[in-house]
Amino acid sequence: MKVAIAAELAPAKTFIPLMEEFNAKFIALSHGRGVKELLEPYCQSIYPIGESRRSNGNKILIAVRILSDIKKAFKALKENKPEILLTCGNAGDVRKSIAAAKLLRIPVLHIEQDIYNPIEMIAFANLVTAPSAEYKEYLETNYHLKNVENIGGYPHALYVKNLKLEDPKAVKEKYNLHEFILAVLGGDLKTNDIPPLIKTLEALKEDVLLAPFRFDRKLIEKNITSKKIHILEGFVDLPSLMKASKAMIYAAGMGVTIEAGVLRVPSIKIAGFHRQHASIDLCEKIGIPIAKIEDIDHLIHDLKPPDSTYLLSTAKESVEKLINLLESFQPKGPCGGFKSFKKIWEARSKFK
Repeated sequence: MKVAIAAELAPAKTFIPLMEEFNAKFIALSHGRGVKELLEPYCQSIYPIGESRRSNGNKILIAVRILSDIKKAFKALKENKPEILLTCGNAGDVRKSIAAAKLLRIPVLHIEQDIYNPIEMIAFANLVTAPSAEYKEYLETNYHLKNVENIGGYPHALYVKNLKLEDPKAVKEKYNLHEFILAVLGGDLKTNDIPPLIKTLEALKEDVLLAPFRFDRKLIEKNITSKKIHILEGFVDLPSLMKASKAMIYAAGMGVTIEAGVLRVPSIKIAGFHRQHASIDLCEKIGIPIAKIEDIDHLIHDLKPPDSTYLLSTAKESVEKLINLLESFQPKGPCGGFKSFKKIWEARSKFK
């Protein structure tokens, strides 16, 4: 069986436990940095199909680039002729790859984790999975999706459990720090959140390693006045940094939340503009506090490790259920079509 996978960095980690267990030939449509390095050991070939772009840019230029990326995905899928496309997450890789797959009539299985803010193109997937019965019902009720299966957990958690992490002592020596707080910036922040966040981090008077991710390094640098804030460069081994840190402050979604939970990293999730999000639900379940930027200093010194029990107890079974779905996969047409597309589009507008 030949399987295509479309992935940004966090979804790529979701797929790895499946790729290790399922007997198939894999190709990947990579989206953004770090994916190629992560998936190379598991794939026959990897085809870049672009990267995420902020929606506040030139809309015509963005549209042209998206069409160009869909063309890249179309070419890779047409050349390799996979029997199925697997997607996960709610970024541009899902939109571009499903569009290309539908043009080629390649069936799609989508692993949904964001729930409240999915990408509208999953309406044209043939099968969608959810991590719990409650989330399955939510997808069916709110977006009128059909062919939704509950896999009962997060495969990403099994990937984290099996990771070989760098020794914490070696990590600290690399950055010449005795101890540090890790700060991870992600999609839950807006540009105008950066100055107050940097000010709050500086007020902690502790060494902070800061992973900027989607934010421009120059924007961050111009707000820094303390030598205790150290900006990380390029692709970094985030799980090893998490494990070596004394605590983590982050404004990211499901991927970082799952990793913090499995590794039991004392953490604070910043309350960003996403007021309803599956990662918020997960934080509440495993014991990661959610705080406004101005409240971080009140919580940081009294954090407890999150409870990894739920994530670890359900991870292996979720991978097994995915494999069973692949082995018995029979395309039944789109999960929702244009009515579901419209429902999801309207829901996503609340997250902008």
